[in-house]
Amino acid sequence: MQLVEIRPGTFEMGSNRGKEDADESPVHPVTITAAFKMSATEVTNKQYEAFDPAHKNLRGKNGFSLKDDEAVVFVSYEEAVAFCAWLSRREGKPYRLPTEAEWEYACRAGTTTDYNTGNELPAAYQKLQHTNRTPVPVSLQVAQTPPNAWGLYDMHGNVEEWCSDWYGPYLPGAQKDPVGRQTGMSRVTRGGSHNTPVRFLRSANRQGMLPEDKHWLTGFRVVQGHMPKSRPIAAEPLPANSLQVSQQKYAWKKETQPLFEAPIAYVIKPDSSLGIPFYKHNHCPAITWCPNGDLLAAWFSTNAESGREMVILASRLRAGQKNWDTASLFFAVPDRNTTGTSLLYDEKGTLYHINGLEAAGDWQNLAMVMRTSRNNGASWSKPVLIAPEHAKRHQVIAGSFITREGWLVQLCDADPSSRGGTAMFISKDKGDHWTTPYTLPATPLYQNGATGGLIAGIHAGMVQLKDGRLLALGRNDNIKSDSLGDRMPMSISNDGGASWQYAPSMFPPINSGQRLVLRRLNEGPLLLVSFTHSPGKSNVEGMDFTGPNGEVYKGYGLYAALSYDEGKTWPVKKLLTDGKMRQLNGGAWTGLFTMDSTHAEPKGYLAATQTPDNVIHLLSSNLYYRFTLAWLQLP
Repeated sequence: MQLVEIRPGTFEMGSNRGKEDADESPVHPVTITAAFKMSATEVTNKQYEAFDPAHKNLRGKNGFSLKDDEAVVFVSYEEAVAFCAWLSRREGKPYRLPTEAEWEYACRAGTTTDYNTGNELPAAYQKLQHTNRTPVPVSLQVAQTPPNAWGLYDMHGNVEEWCSDWYGPYLPGAQKDPVGRQTGMSRVTRGGSHNTPVRFLRSANRQGMLPEDKHWLTGFRVVQGHMPKSRPIAAEPLPANSLQVSQQKYAWKKETQPLFEAPIAYVIKPDSSLGIPFYKHNHCPAITWCPNGDLLAAWFSTNAESGREMVILASRLRAGQKNWDTASLFFAVPDRNTTGTSLLYDEKGTLYHINGLEAAGDWQNLAMVMRTSRNNGASWSKPVLIAPEHAKRHQVIAGSFITREGWLVQLCDADPSSRGGTAMFISKDKGDHWTTPYTLPATPLYQNGATGGLIAGIHAGMVQLKDGRLLALGRNDNIKSDSLGDRMPMSISNDGGASWQYAPSMFPPINSGQRLVLRRLNEGPLLLVSFTHSPGKSNVEGMDFTGPNGEVYKGYGLYAALSYDEGKTWPVKKLLTDGKMRQLNGGAWTGLFTMDSTHAEPKGYLAATQTPDNVIHLLSSNLYYRFTLAWLQLP
């Protein structure tokens, strides 16, 4: 392994780009006080496998890094640290990962521009520098482009590289030998990789990964030298959604009267001076109740749904309050897309948070992460990768539930497109282990009478029927009814989700910008909340509803339906409006709309919970609705 001596010096760390790159601010002078040696290239397969011969089984996985002199990938932070410890023992010299400051100092090699080549990265250094939903294999052979001024190769691209720091915001002011935070959720990675937009390869760009995570984008290089003796910065303060959280058990009082409250916004923009990452597109919510009486909502905030700036924000509606807290950070992994969130309270003291985690941008190559809380969400456990492969079928959907056997069920979109079915994950041991029950191959044809291994439609909702069967409804993969035309697909499983039989439901299909809710109410009936049609997509618009006077009228938008016979019939269908005219902002893909006696919200991604007082709490992409079964049953 060729080592390059890096001499002490001072440099300006970070950038002032702001917006999606605000974590690179403030720019601050950093002094590296002691010389160290850094490997001229990333660690190669041949070098790493001298330590871990079993890694040869991962060569060529997904088409990447097959040869001896290609950068090793599919290495976690812990494995990179273990390699350094092994090399230290073998050579009797101290090897470790570089600190984030050492990495940027060495990468810049005296430059102040975006790249050590200037403010542009020449084409010769680039390897498919754009996001590919299905990553395209390229050679990861090291040292194939010119080194920087200090003799280091591949500091921009090839593969990302682990650093030793816990990720956290920079502090202002001059620093000597910084070593990052005391603790955190993610470890820093630097340098960017192949199959990644070139701006993520800049000298100042900061990325991060969960320490246990590994994929085809990330490897590492080593430093020879003792770890700086600087004291780490204190861990980041808790976000607002974890502060002043009551631990008093709430006394629920049953609500028996008809109730429908005018919807209010739950996505409340925080003060920009607080530094909370809040973007223009807020969407894809989840909601649960807490034993202290609070409601907890979470959703993604991003500029683009495929964006790597995406974070998960959260808010509380605290017990007894009328308005939601302002949004605060809930879950984020730097420069990783985090599409798909679910929240669930098991009614035995544990809150569950499950989230998707991309290898990069887009939302196809997701792993699944789980956290738990035993104190109403005041603190959360360390994230655990419950489905560690970055692959399809891991796009988490809100609406997780617990079966009568006590099993946790989590649904995930099976495909990143607008159709292609829903996959099911089950844990029989409170989240410690997860399995997929389906045994049949997924069929691409969802049609009446067919059988397949996946639920028909994406963004599906599911309930367990009283006889133990599973019933699900989904978006797209529509099934034709002889009398009604295209209908929302209904999937039923008699074997715990191993296989599904498909049939048309009685409900109209939904499409882009829409997600349904299907759940069992505390009182027993099944509740579906969906939309009468897809604006701009449907040939037939609206649905027939019956007014208090018995007359049938055409209604448009968000509605609820009730079944008292386990989904065979749905005699109650009601538009979710109190009849008063008001203009509302549905956010995300919905925007402004008018609610009145015949029009409800036209679009939105829905999520719902029902508290022990029997109040139903429904979220769309921006709005919070509160109503009861008694109101739904009114004429």
